[in-house]
Amino acid sequence: MSLKHGMSKLLAAGVVSVGALMATSALAESPIVGLITKTNNNPFFVKMKEGAQARAEALGVTLRTYAGKTDGDVAAQVSAIESLMASGATAILITPSDPKALADTVKRARDAGILVIALDTPFDPADAADATFATDNFRAGELIGMWAKAKLGDAKVKSAKIATLDINEKQITVDVLRNQGFMTGFGIDVKDVKRMYDEDDPRIVGHAGTDGAEEGGRTAMENLLQKDPGITLIHTINEPAAAGAYETLKAFGKENDVTIVSVDGGCPGVKDVRDGVIGATSMQFPLLMAALGVEAAVRFANTGKKPGTSKGLDFYNTGVTLITDNPMPGIPSISSAEGLTKCWG
Repeated sequence: MSLKHGMSKLLAAGVVSVGALMATSALAESPIVGLITKTNNNPFFVKMKEGAQARAEALGVTLRTYAGKTDGDVAAQVSAIESLMASGATAILITPSDPKALADTVKRARDAGILVIALDTPFDPADAADATFATDNFRAGELIGMWAKAKLGDAKVKSAKIATLDINEKQITVDVLRNQGFMTGFGIDVKDVKRMYDEDDPRIVGHAGTDGAEEGGRTAMENLLQKDPGITLIHTINEPAAAGAYETLKAFGKENDVTIVSVDGGCPGVKDVRDGVIGATSMQFPLLMAALGVEAAVRFANTGKKPGTSKGLDFYNTGVTLITDNPMPGIPSISSAEGLTKCWG
């Protein structure tokens, strides 16, 4: 799905346009909107912050931004929510580090009349937030799983040794969705689609946490190679983890023996597809998530209407596009060259 097409579908689903918002944004006071990301050093969240700031400036919104020190820094996100509540924020846009652990704090914010929108990572349960603007993360994983299955071919699929480089062991929603989507796309029986690591397929040789970071990817790959040096396929939670895993594979002289698939669509990751580091990646659109989140916050400030309340919609799919230079029949994709015209970061 193109960025333009994704925006059109979302606007049709009930998210108002920038023009409409600006026409009604003459508020007595500029509304305060908070953006809370998992970290400040992941390119995905850097770009999300840029998108939110640009749209906030265009709409006359006061944007206050916060982030954890690492992926999983729940305490920092709780503190950010409490700070925004104390400052009289109209809305909070958040990529929750721990969707379960933050649910109670988010409930207090909503009880205080604050609109809460999850970006990228759904809450657990999803209705802990008023709405979610995100990639269909299961589909993102499914696409790279389908691609990997087609790329390897029947013989190598049967003999595959698969490892997944995830966020951590906490069953974070975005982690579960991508992991289980990948498994499903590859043809593995995932048992419970809402839970990782309960599969009994003998081709799965291990899992490891990366915190979604390059260093985490390096360390995780080292540990997995010690467990089974014959790994042939790796699913990574994101492209920084994939880059780290590749560095380790290269150090062990195994970079040509393993296929890596990932999710993100950042410009460094798309370049890694071009350069053969990553076989295929599912591109997300963080700018769109952030922009639509800010628009929904201003709409709420102006009208009191929450996203989707008119049509019963609370999940807005911001789209996903498979990027690969080895297209497979029946699996929609674009090349890294085209991907570099759409990427972020």
